[in-house]
Amino acid sequence: MPRKKPFSVKQKKKQLQDKRERKRGLQDGLRSSSNSRSGSRERREEQTDTSDGESVTHHIRRLNQQPSQGLGPRGYDPNRYRLHFERDSREEVEKRKRAAREQVLQPVSAEVLELDIREVYQPGSVLDFPRRPPWSYEMSKEQLMSQEERSFQEYLGKIHGAYTSEKLSYFEHNLETWRQLWRVLEMSDIVLLITDIRHPVVNFPPALYEYVTGELGLALVLVLNKVDLAPPALVVAWKHYFHQHYPQLHIVLFTSFPRDPRTPQDPSSVLKKSRRRGRGWTRALGPEQLLRACEAITVGKVDLSSWREKIARDVAGATWGNGSGEEEEEEDGPAVLVEQQTDSAMEPTSPTREHYKDGVVTIGCVGFPNVGKSSLINGLVGRKVVSVSRTPGHTRYFQTYFLTPSVKLCDCPGLIFPSLLPRQLQVLAGIYPIAQIQEPYTAVGYLASRIPVQALLHLRHPEAEDPSAEHPWCAWDICEAWAEKRGYKTAKAARNDVYRAANSLLRLAVDGRLSLCFHPPGYNEQKGTWESHPETTELVVLQGRVGPSGDEEEEEEEELSSSCEEEGEEDRDADEEGEGDEDTPTSAPGSCLAARNPYALLGEDEC
Repeated sequence: MPRKKPFSVKQKKKQLQDKRERKRGLQDGLRSSSNSRSGSRERREEQTDTSDGESVTHHIRRLNQQPSQGLGPRGYDPNRYRLHFERDSREEVEKRKRAAREQVLQPVSAEVLELDIREVYQPGSVLDFPRRPPWSYEMSKEQLMSQEERSFQEYLGKIHGAYTSEKLSYFEHNLETWRQLWRVLEMSDIVLLITDIRHPVVNFPPALYEYVTGELGLALVLVLNKVDLAPPALVVAWKHYFHQHYPQLHIVLFTSFPRDPRTPQDPSSVLKKSRRRGRGWTRALGPEQLLRACEAITVGKVDLSSWREKIARDVAGATWGNGSGEEEEEEDGPAVLVEQQTDSAMEPTSPTREHYKDGVVTIGCVGFPNVGKSSLINGLVGRKVVSVSRTPGHTRYFQTYFLTPSVKLCDCPGLIFPSLLPRQLQVLAGIYPIAQIQEPYTAVGYLASRIPVQALLHLRHPEAEDPSAEHPWCAWDICEAWAEKRGYKTAKAARNDVYRAANSLLRLAVDGRLSLCFHPPGYNEQKGTWESHPETTELVVLQGRVGPSGDEEEEEEEELSSSCEEEGEEDRDADEEGEGDEDTPTSAPGSCLAARNPYALLGEDEC
């Protein structure tokens, strides 16, 4: 009798996983495997996907996997609009891990924080975005899709042929998501490009500006969002920078959660999330500025009086401490008509060039993930009508909302344009799902070399016997010290869970509780001028007038979101880490508009 072949527990586990997947009917045996000690999941490269661009499949990592039981009754695939990024090689990941352990962090000068848009996007180069190829009504749907796929492959080939993977940033490789952008641009009369004020150059692709204002002939409104997370002088400096370099822009300052600079910040609020009771959305800063910009663009061709009346009603009826609660807040006000456009980007409908059709102005909201597009729509409406999340890729297809009978808003999924940005900066900007990062340590090092994380969080070096002694820090040391301080331990060996600690630090940065702001060129030389600029004073006064002015707010102690130690829970964290939380303001030390150092609010006992 032949000897039995050894069959390990790991092989048996894989056998059971494959059996379960066959029962679920997943396409081509989609299989989950754990590549990192935190349980981060990698997908099989040969997996079938409904998106195009399959010739570069072996280079692509698909994120935000959703459970699927096969195609629905209308052929809808929940994974159709997943984020598709270039895959980091295993050698590159291991190289960065070694650097995180060995490279001593040195603080950089203030000039390094100055970002020039010409160095990021190199206008005139192949760092463009895919355009919809020309078509005619004689073409069938299959011919149109095939032509778009070929054009998209040529676009990817040019970029990857001109730049190596080490120089390129993460950018979207999913044609389905680009189709959503095409449709939004085709149906829009005015385009809003939303950016994060902490790093607006990262979110402003010049190729989109040239295409919208040049080829399409549309007005482009640049929305500098989240102005409560940056000093007023920096906000004004960025505004003038874009006015100088892009004169056709209409610039609007916006935040969905303005804060009163006169209200003292509680040091213990750093690790808390505050939820305000009442109609917080109606206190958004910027809707009136946006209305004035749209009135200047439409020049009387559309009646926007209903929008102005709505803003007046919201301002008059907004109260912070009415105790009505979130449920009553959801039910207040007139109904908002919501149209989901799941398959419209696939239909061969010609781009309409009839502006302001039927007396309605269509405003398209485009931008990178996590810049606050959905929150901006909620702020304009005055209550939550759009689901929001800190997880990039949460908005999977564009939807339209009637703000008033004559104003229609269109929310586009977030899109990452190709650039030469460091990938660590993209992670800190919230573009990459933190729970699915293979190697987060270099991003922590990038953050710690620009703001003194170890001093702000009062971290003790893991190898230091004397806390007062100076020791060189590396990114790994910071993660290990934060894991020790927060009590993050691995499940089996009870070692410091540095991966979970790194994710926790990155989420603090994305949320704005550790605020890293970049500056326009020459800002540090002219900082005094910007601080004394009249617009800076106006912004501080406006922020104080719109803010809560000391009204009641309810704070809830909440554990910092971080990925779990156990295998199999990483995808759940990726979906749930910010689900429904971004619609509530978070207490951020960097959000105070006072002139003092916001990090001085961090106390020894509160961290």
